[in-house]
Amino acid sequence: MYSRSSEPVRLERDCAAVLVPQGEHVNLPAGSIGYITQALGGSYTVFIEGNLFRIAGKDADALGKEPPEPLELPDDADDEAVEQMVWRQLRTCFDPEIPINVVDLGLIYEANVKPAGDTAAGGRLVEVRMTLTAPACGMGDILVDDVRSKLEMIPTVVEADVELVFDPPWGRHMMSEAARLETGML
Repeated sequence: MYSRSSEPVRLERDCAAVLVPQGEHVNLPAGSIGYITQALGGSYTVFIEGNLFRIAGKDADALGKEPPEPLELPDDADDEAVEQMVWRQLRTCFDPEIPINVVDLGLIYEANVKPAGDTAAGGRLVEVRMTLTAPACGMGDILVDDVRSKLEMIPTVVEADVELVFDPPWGRHMMSEAARLETGML
């Protein structure tokens, strides 16, 4: 869900959050009042006391929302099915300030699914190379962690190795056409 209007919210319990864009981890106290400005990909951006904070989907109950459902794959899912789910999960990762996912922003350079260690156990490793719109982005570590944690939610994925790279440098030409239209960067 994304809307240009804000939804009022009162935190129902203490809640871990990340200050945007600095990336600093903070604890918001129960009773804090603010507005949900973005609810995309299972996480929330809230405006409280003049600051933006990102709240993870696992803490949605603090906002009176439902946490995301666990991901499911058939028991006989092959690498191709897992790779499709990897790309679906990547599309649930959003910069807290921009309502466009990291795939459409052109931040994902590569995502590969490989067997992890003991192939008999069926575990998989996902290797991702990604970048940021600007090297000094304060949310870089938070975006990398979001990608990693969302990929590790996929059944059979035992590890997601997410490498942040800046070569080649990001440019708006890497964005999908829909993302360029949304941002007015044609």
